[in-house]
Amino acid sequence: MAYIPLPSAVKHNNWQGKTALVTGASSGIGMAIARKLAAEGLRVVITARRIDRLEALAEEICGGGGFASVYAADLSNETDRQRLVRYVDASLSGLDVLVNNAGFSWYGFFSNMAWGSAQDMLRVNVEAVVHLTRYFLPAMQAQGSGHIVNIGSIAGGLPAQGIAMYSATKAFLDAFTTSLHRELKGTRVHASILRPGAVKTDLFDAADQHPGGARIPAERFAVPAHRVAEGVWRVLNHPRRVVYVPGWLVVVPWVELCFGWAQDGLGPLLLKRSACSRA
Repeated sequence: MAYIPLPSAVKHNNWQGKTALVTGASSGIGMAIARKLAAEGLRVVITARRIDRLEALAEEICGGGGFASVYAADLSNETDRQRLVRYVDASLSGLDVLVNNAGFSWYGFFSNMAWGSAQDMLRVNVEAVVHLTRYFLPAMQAQGSGHIVNIGSIAGGLPAQGIAMYSATKAFLDAFTTSLHRELKGTRVHASILRPGAVKTDLFDAADQHPGGARIPAERFAVPAHRVAEGVWRVLNHPRRVVYVPGWLVVVPWVELCFGWAQDGLGPLLLKRSACSRA
């Protein structure tokens, strides 16, 4: 896909002309991030399983004067991930931004969760992030610049009934990113995590469609996906370890610390009520 110069109306920034890989870009948060980065002058590589959606997004971005390259991949599959990194290496001169966004959720009692769903969640939410980061991080260090942005969740620090596996995978991302951030301190390579609350995406539909799953109650409090994309852009320009979306969710660690005991008592009751309402 040929490069199409951005409109002159776009102001120059330090990231203009740089390259970003956005995973899970066929919908929701990933799509919003790809649009935002392309609008700001980055060359985006977008990946997900649904090639038709990726191609439609790439056409939209290029039609608006940006650059988007498509590579369809199932990130739960190690072979697909290896092919993706070879594609990036062969097609581009280097990677400046890696946005690990791909992931999915599941809601219900963990004991009802099919092993296949749990295994896929580990592969996508955890294994793919580690694999892609391990591959691209040394190259960023060699070139002396780069930024890895992991899309986490407040669920990583606020475990709740019904999302045992999802909370665990996001808690892993919290610890993994924090360690990387500290290892990279003093260099021009950065690692950051965004911790959104509920976001209006098809994640809620996907959670409902998995065997034994259900809709996640937090859907009613969801914010638009572009809010997360704006958070990614902020952290690229002002690197820091963690960004909450919306910002007031910075209180979440204190909520768990001070009121976790209440969740211990109410959580099981709320989940049982949700299960009964679906019966």
